[in-house]
Amino acid sequence: MPRFAVLALALATIPLWAAPIDLNHEAIRYAAAPVNDPVAQLGRDLDSQKVRLRYDRAKGYLPALLEALGVPVESQMLVFSKTSFQASRINATSPRAIYFSDRVAVGFVHGGEVLEIAAQDPRQGTVFYTLDQDPALAPSFVRRDDACLQCHLNGATSDVPGLVIRSVYPEPTGMPLFQAGGFISDHRSPIEQRWGGWFVTGQHGSQRHMGNAFARDRQNPSELDTSDSLNRRELPLMVRRDYLSPHSDIVALLVAEHQFRAMNLITRLNFETRLALHQRDLMARVFGEPSAESAASAQRRIRQQADELLEYLLFVGEAPLAAPIQGSSRFAEVFEKSGPADGRGRSLRQLHLRSRLFRYPLSYLVYSPAFHNLPPEALGYLSKRLAELLAAPVEEGKYARLSAEDRRNILEILAATRQELPGLLVAALPVRQP
Repeated sequence: MPRFAVLALALATIPLWAAPIDLNHEAIRYAAAPVNDPVAQLGRDLDSQKVRLRYDRAKGYLPALLEALGVPVESQMLVFSKTSFQASRINATSPRAIYFSDRVAVGFVHGGEVLEIAAQDPRQGTVFYTLDQDPALAPSFVRRDDACLQCHLNGATSDVPGLVIRSVYPEPTGMPLFQAGGFISDHRSPIEQRWGGWFVTGQHGSQRHMGNAFARDRQNPSELDTSDSLNRRELPLMVRRDYLSPHSDIVALLVAEHQFRAMNLITRLNFETRLALHQRDLMARVFGEPSAESAASAQRRIRQQADELLEYLLFVGEAPLAAPIQGSSRFAEVFEKSGPADGRGRSLRQLHLRSRLFRYPLSYLVYSPAFHNLPPEALGYLSKRLAELLAAPVEEGKYARLSAEDRRNILEILAATRQELPGLLVAALPVRQP
């Protein structure tokens, strides 16, 4: 074998996906490339005075910002653990409020100098901003990637800029007892490991969680005081009077957990695909011709990450609910109405909340701009695999829990809402198109 072919083969077969992603790589350019997320768009409208934000004496720009970004107040979640860069202002009577939509999350702390914002860019993933809470200044967003990525870029975020729901063992002051460990929560997590350091309102029957509870004994931090922490209908009076909603809805928490990891995985697949294709094309330029080995290596890298995303979007490994769950606010109603539905009212956003989170086990994030904007090499493979899994019963393995009824319902919903889906997915669906 010629020497250049040996070198090409060696480089092409290195498992590049095992290495951390370089955000400064020319195929990514995370901080340098232009972005078009909802906050960047709103920033341009503010600069041109097309939009103005009203200042509220108690909450600053928070109410106006939520309205401008289309983030529902009902999504409010309150975290009292000191796990933010504004930790000194956070405690059990002054928790941090987080509001979210499909593409934006907004953090608010009483007395804080800034609002914290994370927005999903269709190409660059989660981008972080702050907005000064000073009425003397014209409202303007400042990108804060360097500071925010200290906590929002690690294994818990799939090693890309992203969001997580973290569960800790908190003292009554809100200080986490880090020596006791903690958990990162998504739809695969047992309920009993979720929401340590968070307020939780809503009904969940006999199921126990870590929310609303404190570690009273540093020597035994896992023995949380849960005497008054379960099945709460509202926040404590001393807390709820200071927030836009009297709730930290359990359903909002469940949905956010699913969404945050899903978006991290979509970003990871996007970045991995761009890096794989860049490496493939580099090898072709170096040696003056395409390399079958390099192409195969890129394909393996893309498929490995795509398969992980697909498992998550189809709720493989979802922790079953042992009892029905009911939210305390209108979040479920608002959430279900905000996405496309078929002629029978069926939607991927419909909640189940009896034995599982969603009625139809395919994530609504297939409609998201980030999913639409996956590179064709990744989206094409995902679409083909999803269509294959939905077209025929899987009798064993990780997808066996996807029943014939589930598959039929999902296919019918996708067919009826195809105008909201990426073209590659529509083309792959095993249904007759009108």
